Amino acid sequence: MIISVINLTAGAVTDAELHRVVRAVNRQIEQDFEPYWSFGAQLRIEGKTGRGKDKDKDKVNQADMRGDAILYLRGRTKMDDADGYHDKHFSGIPYGFVFLELSRKLKEPWTVTLSHEALELLGDPEANLLVQGPHPEHPRRKVFHWFEMCDAVQAESYAIDGIQVSNFVLPLFFTSGDEYGGRNDFLGTVKMGKTLRSFSANPGGYIGFFDPTAGEHGDDVTWYAKNDRLGAQRLAIKRKAGSGRGNLRRKRSQW
Repeated sequence: MIISVINLTAGAVTDAELHRVVRAVNRQIEQDFEPYWSFGAQLRIEGKTGRGKDKDKDKVNQADMRGDAILYLRGRTKMDDADGYHDKHFSGIPYGFVFLELSRKLKEPWTVTLSHEALELLGDPEANLLVQGPHPEHPRRKVFHWFEMCDAVQAESYAIDGIQVSNFVLPLFFTSGDEYGGRNDFLGTVKMGKTLRSFSANPGGYIGFFDPTAGEHGDDVTWYAKNDRLGAQRLAIKRKAGSGRGNLRRKRSQW
């Protein structure tokens, strides 16, 4: 899978800087992610170079994108404009957004956001895959979890070549039984004496799932641990901005 990265930050991030970050994320995918998941991708910077003004952002054509999916890097968080931009130029192609403004509000490097979005675009390009598993608070109730790579551990990161990238879950995360000697996320972070449980979330993270028993207006649920202020705060910021794959799923369910 080739993911085309298009820089629309009007010079806030230079292509030279972006190349360093893309190289680190490609290394993450090849050396950290793919050995566990057995599928991978490669990010590649495309689109016109030298964009210096916002008015130039609409000067795009099909030659700007040669991959299987697109990851846009933009400055301000304006989802209506961003979605409209994609629909105008590359409708039907899987995509994701990294907003510098949103990363600042989340108090994380935009490089972590780019890594997060790249891994999730790789794992579920159309944001429509579900995995049956237990409800995080009611284990006997079966729900259908979003197949997301980073949401459950999204407040955690690590460095590759000096570039911060996102932690991610491993295949055993999507199994309901305890696996002897198994790991559920790449970093294996221990918080409050425990590591990440399957179909749950670490502090600062959250998960989403479809709950058939929740009723017509509540069946699409986003969950974080009780008293997890960081998880609640991150979710509120994304919801207010209208950003994130959870919002994309909700939008598609309304079509």
